[in-house]
Amino acid sequence: MTSAIAASARTISRKAGKLVVGNWKLHGSLAGNEALLGGLLASPVLSAPGVTAAVCVPFPYLAQCQARLSGQALGYGAQDVSAQVSGAFSGEVAAPMIAEFGAQFVIVGHSERRQYHGETDAGVAAKALRVLDAGMTPIVCVGETLAEREAGDTKAVVTRQLDTVLAALTAEQAVKIVVAYEPVWAIGTGKTATSAEAQEVHAHLRAMLRAKGEAVEDVAVLYGGSVKPDNAVELFAMPDVDGGLIGGAALKAADFLAICEAGLPR
Repeated sequence: MTSAIAASARTISRKAGKLVVGNWKLHGSLAGNEALLGGLLASPVLSAPGVTAAVCVPFPYLAQCQARLSGQALGYGAQDVSAQVSGAFSGEVAAPMIAEFGAQFVIVGHSERRQYHGETDAGVAAKALRVLDAGMTPIVCVGETLAEREAGDTKAVVTRQLDTVLAALTAEQAVKIVVAYEPVWAIGTGKTATSAEAQEVHAHLRAMLRAKGEAVEDVAVLYGGSVKPDNAVELFAMPDVDGGLIGGAALKAADFLAICEAGLPR
């Protein structure tokens, strides 16, 4: 299952510095978003070399982001996408529709989509392809549950999840994705993988990317799971942690900016 990459698709390499992406989840309002985005844009941190920041918002707010963020240092995107391009699929939102609003990123395979909506590894791979076709960057999420970690299956789970996506892509396509490791047991729970635990899984994912192609090794691998200002520096210091996929802390300008600042070169 392969397809051509849209000409506007870009490569997000770890060599460019840390990537910090906020996932607003099911939060937001026009007025609240304006205040949050205004607070973020007022900071010089987003324009500092060595860190790239973006927010992934509910579909209705893509137009607001386009109006507010076009030409700004803060990127934006969506939290999901349909595996279909068009047709009788009520309630679905296609990748070309998202792209029309200038979005650069789309999260695919978030654990909440897998858990609550029954998304499969193959479905996630199909969505990643649709995002690439539309010229955007898919943020491919992988991660294990607490039961899977306690059973010692962490690497087996993330291997299966990422392998399914990589098998659907050419090396030319794979170099244009971002990977996010999000241990399910650490999302919204206040629990966080230790920096050593995160590094171990990230190094494993890096090896998988390297096996896909030399250039693919430099794909950014983000950590997601209760990242906060007080643990971001330690997590980002790990050699294979290239940034973060941020949940709750992305809803507060001061916290999100502090996490971005933690990603600046030291």
